[in-house]
Amino acid sequence: MDSQINDRIEDALSNHAALERLAEQVQPVLKEAEAYLPQGVLRLLHGEPLGHPLHPILIHLPLGGWVIAGMLDFLPFEPTAETEHAADLVLLLGTVGAIPTIAAGWTDWSNTRGQARRTGLIHGALNETAFLLNGASLLARRRGKRRLGKALSGTALGLVLVGGFLGGQLVYRHGLGVGHTLAVPQG
Repeated sequence: MDSQINDRIEDALSNHAALERLAEQVQPVLKEAEAYLPQGVLRLLHGEPLGHPLHPILIHLPLGGWVIAGMLDFLPFEPTAETEHAADLVLLLGTVGAIPTIAAGWTDWSNTRGQARRTGLIHGALNETAFLLNGASLLARRRGKRRLGKALSGTALGLVLVGGFLGGQLVYRHGLGVGHTLAVPQG
């Protein structure tokens, strides 16, 4: 896709005064919460021991689990007990793997500004909504409501795709984390 189209889509989603006001309210609360973390944990969440952000590395586990679950749930073949169990297992793995991914993402977001901060807020909100939907999907599946569980995780996968697009914009348009960690303000 042409980067100008990508930029116009991002602009349409993120260039709103109300979103800026929300980011201005959320970011200080997050910074205050970070003050309670040991410095070693904060440095790890920023990826400082690696020399680059941790969040982009961690995203592979939840995304991989959720995509494979979607493939097992929605490919045109008759599901078996084994494929349903495998879908549930990778969905669980992806959802549990999302926890440190979310923590690293919000830690990085706490140092963004401008449009990158607004885009990051949408990116995070979409992906955390997907996390919650996948958690609800796991509960529905466990209670024998497989169809509902598949609908919830399918919706979550759609949100993750939009969130991933915005994550790409954060890196490739705004340069977040390129060449260094997000322990310093960027955007």
